[in-house]
Amino acid sequence: LRRRIGRYNILLNRGVAEALHNAAPDLIICGGYNYVSSWQAMRWATRNRVPFLLWSESTARDRRSRHLMVESLKKLFFRNCAAFVVPGRSAQDYLHQMGVPRQNIFIARNAVDIGRFSEMGRKARAKAGRARHELVLPEKYFLFVGRLVREKGVVDLIQAYGELPQEIRERIGLVFAGDGPMRAELEVLARDVYPGTIHFAGFIDRDGLAAYYSLAECIVLPTYSDTWGLVVNEAMACGLPVICTRVAGCAVELVQSNGRLIEPGNLPELRRAMMEIAADPVLRDGMSAQSEARSREFSPEAWASGIVEAAHAVGLS
Repeated sequence: LRRRIGRYNILLNRGVAEALHNAAPDLIICGGYNYVSSWQAMRWATRNRVPFLLWSESTARDRRSRHLMVESLKKLFFRNCAAFVVPGRSAQDYLHQMGVPRQNIFIARNAVDIGRFSEMGRKARAKAGRARHELVLPEKYFLFVGRLVREKGVVDLIQAYGELPQEIRERIGLVFAGDGPMRAELEVLARDVYPGTIHFAGFIDRDGLAAYYSLAECIVLPTYSDTWGLVVNEAMACGLPVICTRVAGCAVELVQSNGRLIEPGNLPELRRAMMEIAADPVLRDGMSAQSEARSREFSPEAWASGIVEAAHAVGLS
């Protein structure tokens, strides 16, 4: 049963306790604390002496982590957790700041099917001309993947692209793969950018994204708030350099010499990063190789290893 109260979604799951009793789990990993069902599961685990772990992606720079009441409820929830599993260091640091001992926090690196993305990317590059024609893509382009909402920095991206030197805009376009409530407004802004090519591809399913990644020059994630940013994992598996804001949870883990980190809302930084990659093919190719190599460290197997480590720590053999 889902109800919306003001800005919040309230989800009530009837029969949580019965479902857990029937499943008889040895361990529960709960994917959040913002639903009543999460608290129901925690209560059941406490009463039945089942280890209860929290999967947490929140970071100190996540905009959703700044409300006093929410932070107080989190601390109450945390006291009943045997251990914590996080996708990376940013989430680990946040939990430590909230009073959780580091020895109770285990990293299970956020992962995508890197083998699948890498293989699909190679197939798309093998028929690049045909793929660009079928997908109506520019010869070269910067790529954004995600929902078209203001907090993803999509307005900043169009403005930064529009301020690039004319020579760059004439040979490198900008492609948005995704949909959302700001699409119409963004299309209006895009019409004022000349010269240059800005293409809105709409929603693309997971398998279709590999072609967009593999044919792009660079992925750009100018987000103001993002607990991770799995599109960066996907893009790196396809060999893309990365421009990403420091607030994304993935930034400290994934973006090193394979890209550039910027502050959210800093258009000069964003523009300089785009110019640097656009102007130096050797730099871009080096970043591409480093992205693909780095992505292999964030595999499903690495994620599973982190889960197993956490399970062992709370007594499961």
